[in-house]
Amino acid sequence: MRTTLLTTALAAALCQALPAAAQSLAERVAHAPDGVVHLSYAARAGVCGNGENISMHSRSDEWVGDCEGGPVRVSLTLSQGQVTRVRTYVGGRWRAEGDPVHDLGSVPSADAARLLLRLAERMPSRGQDAILPATLADSVVVWPDLLRLARNAAVPRETRKGAVFWLGQAAGAKVAPQLDSVVEDSSGDREVRKSAVFALSQLPQGEGVPALIHAVKVNADPGVRRDAIFWLGQSNDPRALQLFEEILTAGN
Repeated sequence: MRTTLLTTALAAALCQALPAAAQSLAERVAHAPDGVVHLSYAARAGVCGNGENISMHSRSDEWVGDCEGGPVRVSLTLSQGQVTRVRTYVGGRWRAEGDPVHDLGSVPSADAARLLLRLAERMPSRGQDAILPATLADSVVVWPDLLRLARNAAVPRETRKGAVFWLGQAAGAKVAPQLDSVVEDSSGDREVRKSAVFALSQLPQGEGVPALIHAVKVNADPGVRRDAIFWLGQSNDPRALQLFEEILTAGN
């Protein structure tokens, strides 16, 4: 009889636990009480912080800084069931004192990135604050989602500009043609297109220079062309100097 009762109690406990365990991270956040929700997850290689400042660095063979390689810690502020604020830290630890916090503990990096990109798309303001922590997640490819965000006219402009910036940081040379397509989209928001020009200028080893030169030569928007010329002028790239020579000597 005792064994039967114990088995029944265990079965009941498992039935109660399974729905919570099966919930997605988004559902767990949505069901959290208003206030602050904390979650943590593994940072990708090269990301470190001291709890306040975040760095993305290359490893040195002779020097180690006081910079912890994770985890990424995200603080979400909920009001009436909606996330209104996202704050990101790397390293350090949560304060034990202060207002009550609903801590979800350590979560899978892929789940965290998926949640944060969804928040970036849906938050009516400050959605760009959810993009940074998504790009820090370990072993997650986020650039296709960032490109989708950048092209979504229903998303606030500042969020789309943030998506363009981090798109360039996250994807490097792979994304140059995609950024070029954002620049050339005459139906797109001008400020977002100009952000894509800046992102092209930040690609390593001059990978964005051909697209910037193309923008100077053929883009119909004078503001976009002006920005492309400015960033080419900062590049010290021989291809940019050749373009300037062609422009200055045209018609002579």
